[in-house]
Amino acid sequence: MHPAYSIIFFTVASGAGYGLMFLLGLGAAAGTPFVERDGSGFPVALLLSLLLVSAGLVSSAFHLGRPERALRAFSQWRTSWLSREGCLAAVTYVPAVLLGVGWWAGELGTGWRFLGFLLSVFAAATVYATAMIYRSLAAVPRWSTGWVPAGYLVLGAASGAVWLAFIAALAGGQGSGFAGAAAALLVLAGAVKGGYWRAVGNLAASSTIETATGLGRLAPGARVHVLDPPHTQPNWLQREMGYRVARRHARKLRAFTWTLAFVVPGALCLGAWLGAGSGDAVWRVTVLGVAAVSASAGLLVERWLFFAEAEHKVTLYYGTRRV
Repeated sequence: MHPAYSIIFFTVASGAGYGLMFLLGLGAAAGTPFVERDGSGFPVALLLSLLLVSAGLVSSAFHLGRPERALRAFSQWRTSWLSREGCLAAVTYVPAVLLGVGWWAGELGTGWRFLGFLLSVFAAATVYATAMIYRSLAAVPRWSTGWVPAGYLVLGAASGAVWLAFIAALAGGQGSGFAGAAAALLVLAGAVKGGYWRAVGNLAASSTIETATGLGRLAPGARVHVLDPPHTQPNWLQREMGYRVARRHARKLRAFTWTLAFVVPGALCLGAWLGAGSGDAVWRVTVLGVAAVSASAGLLVERWLFFAEAEHKVTLYYGTRRV
């Protein structure tokens, strides 16, 4: 499918933002010192998460054919994962903003922990709803798998963890401890992404041009051929659903993803964690900053591939042999 840059930015930015919210919410619910007593790390991380989520949502609106009608999507929450995503995204702002107000006012009582729990739940639920938009599309076999929501959740948590480690180090807080958690999450994210690529690589073609047209039942074993294209000019379906990326390019981009999204940031976070007692603060901030930027850049490549490699069954009517 044709990769839309607005959706790529939306899923990567909001994934990192909700990952940050999820971890900050867990920290608030558990009463960690970073959340309750740190001078600047927590508000900076919370503000960054809100900025990432908001920027992603604004970017996603540009993908709509009629952006002025975006509010109508909220009414279809009973049947549409897109509508559920929008509703959950709006609701998630409430505990996030209240946590920020509570931290500013110094009110860190029992309600603070409950708000943290709600923030974690709503942040994870929003990312899950985003993933289910694609998981529910049976016409795209590469998306119709449980690896998709698992990947969105763990990739969001990993990218958020790397940014949280960087902010904690920048604020003079517990950057090394967060770096170790980020390294572990990056290993898990790499394993999930590798599992997804293996799973879709082993998919057998579930539809062919014979099954799509129904002509295969009339003459079992015969091959159906398209004599003439359905249109004299390329149409929207061909442009959006018929996009293909060459296999050799896909291999190179997967290698870039492995390097930028997992190997480099994972090694840097691990180094920052292991060298907690020896390296100075500037070194740790620099290393974790590079790790955060590398992870985000790698995830942009990963998300581009996620869309570019997807094959829609409608292309069977335009000459594709099997999907």
